[in-house]
Amino acid sequence: MDSRHVSSSPAVRIVVVDDHPAVRQGLAFMLASEGIQVCAEASGRAEALARVGERRPDLAIVDLSLEEEDGLPLIADLDRRGLPVLVYSMHNDAGRVSRAFAAGALGYVTKRELQGVLVEAIREVARGRRFASPIAAAALAEGLAADPAGDAVRKLSAHERKVYELLGQGQDTFNIAAALHVSTHTVESYYERIKIKLNLGGMHELRRHAIDHFQKQAP
Repeated sequence: MDSRHVSSSPAVRIVVVDDHPAVRQGLAFMLASEGIQVCAEASGRAEALARVGERRPDLAIVDLSLEEEDGLPLIADLDRRGLPVLVYSMHNDAGRVSRAFAAGALGYVTKRELQGVLVEAIREVARGRRFASPIAAAALAEGLAADPAGDAVRKLSAHERKVYELLGQGQDTFNIAAALHVSTHTVESYYERIKIKLNLGGMHELRRHAIDHFQKQAP
C-alpha cells in the first residue's frame, strides 16, 4: 500500500474497544502509519458509549469478548446510533461471525489476518460497505453448507434479521420492541414479513424455526 496516497486522504477516526491495553495500543501505532487515527479507546460497553459520545468517531472496532461482557449488545447499541462497526476478534467460527453481522456489524476481521486485510476492512466499513475477511468469509461459507436454511434467513432485511435473532434467543414481543426501540405493533408486522419470506405458517412455527437456527449457529 502506498502510504503517501493514504496520507493525502482525510484520516478515518476510530474508537478501538478491546479489553487488552496492548491490543489497543498496538492498533493505534500500526494504524497511524496508514493514515487512520485512533481517537479513543475503551475496554467495555459503558466506556465505549461514553467515548463515542465525546469523540464522535467515524467507525468503531469492537472485540466480541470484553472482560466479563459480550460484545454483541455494544454492536447493537452502536448500530442504533448510526456508527459503523467492524468486529476484530480471535473467534473465527460461523456462529459468532453470523451473530455479529445480525447484531449490526458491517465488517468482521479475525486477529489471524494480515495487517493489510484489517486496513482494507476499515476503509470499506467507513464507506458503509460490508466486509468479511477471508477467514470470516470461509467460516460463513462452511456454516451455510452445514445449514442450508440459513440462506433464506440471510435474505431477510437488517431489521427482520434482528427480530428473528431476538426470537431465537427466546425474547418475547415486548422485549424485542424495547430492544429495537419500536412498538409491539411494528414487531408484529416484522413477524408477518418474516413468515412470508421463510414460508412459515404461524407464530409458533416461526419461533421454533428461529430457536433451532440460533442453536445451530452457537459454537
